[in-house]
Amino acid sequence: MKKLTGVLLVLVLGAGAAYALFEIGVTQPGAGEGYLMFEARRGESTRSVARRLEEEGAIHSATLFEIEARGLHRGSQVKAGEYRIARELSTRQVVALLLSGKTFARPVTIREGLTVAEVALEMEKAGFMSAVDFRAAAARLAEKIKSGGLSTGSLEGYLFPDTYYFPKSITPMAAVQVMVDNFRQKVAEALPGEVVEDPENLHKLVTLASIIEKETGAGFERPIISSVFHNRLKKRMLLQSDPTVIYSLPFFDGNIRKKDLSYDSPYNTYRYRGLPPGPIANPGLESLVAAWRPAETDYLYFVSKNNGEHHFSKTLAEHNRAVLTFQIKRNRK
Repeated sequence: MKKLTGVLLVLVLGAGAAYALFEIGVTQPGAGEGYLMFEARRGESTRSVARRLEEEGAIHSATLFEIEARGLHRGSQVKAGEYRIARELSTRQVVALLLSGKTFARPVTIREGLTVAEVALEMEKAGFMSAVDFRAAAARLAEKIKSGGLSTGSLEGYLFPDTYYFPKSITPMAAVQVMVDNFRQKVAEALPGEVVEDPENLHKLVTLASIIEKETGAGFERPIISSVFHNRLKKRMLLQSDPTVIYSLPFFDGNIRKKDLSYDSPYNTYRYRGLPPGPIANPGLESLVAAWRPAETDYLYFVSKNNGEHHFSKTLAEHNRAVLTFQIKRNRK
């Protein structure tokens, strides 16, 4: 009996010592400084993750990582994604991070006035996905939204310009949906309900806002430029906006030519009255508000002063003099 008791005591003491050593191992802080960007691959085993973490010097022991992950967090799995791991973290803290799924979010800034194709390129440059996949997701979501009542077959104009924070593993559809949801939230906060809740009126407003966005070099001019277009629409005048022509061209090298103004497209506002069929870019909130609330002016024309601002005119004669001053004479120098 005494021998059996001694054996049990040895076993208990041995188990206790083993547990104590385990606790020391998994709670020991990392010896490194700074951060490690680590990507747990989709479908990757816990063992594979542990080995790679040990190779990267993020943990002391792959074995201890496995025991902690499998034994103390039974049923949990390492979540796929990119993680920013502080090298001072203990193995237990690293396990908790990778089981939590709190992946690192990378920033991407979508500037005002970009088209859907240009937004797609920004997403590709930021390393989230290919531009082709982003455009395909935008097209699929546009069809889904159209069937739900939104007056558009494209998301041009509805991908809200902003700085977004996405995990590297975000899907194209999820990214597009976030941008559209952001658009809906922002316009609901800034515009009256009768505009937001009427798909056709909202579509016209976004279309006008996109033209204002592309015409504006100085932010304070947005309501004034809006007033010019509102005034021309009321008088059934052609909008004659160069950016709409550029949007319609199959190829644009940076210089708009006289022949381009006759290009046959419903987006060419030199040929067709009224607004084009849809937005020509994704406008920011200031342009959306300006489209809804233009300044009160009698202006019908504007021309660039070549400094980011415009000269506004009420008559064609005044406008022609401004063109002579700011464009023709300048180009002759």
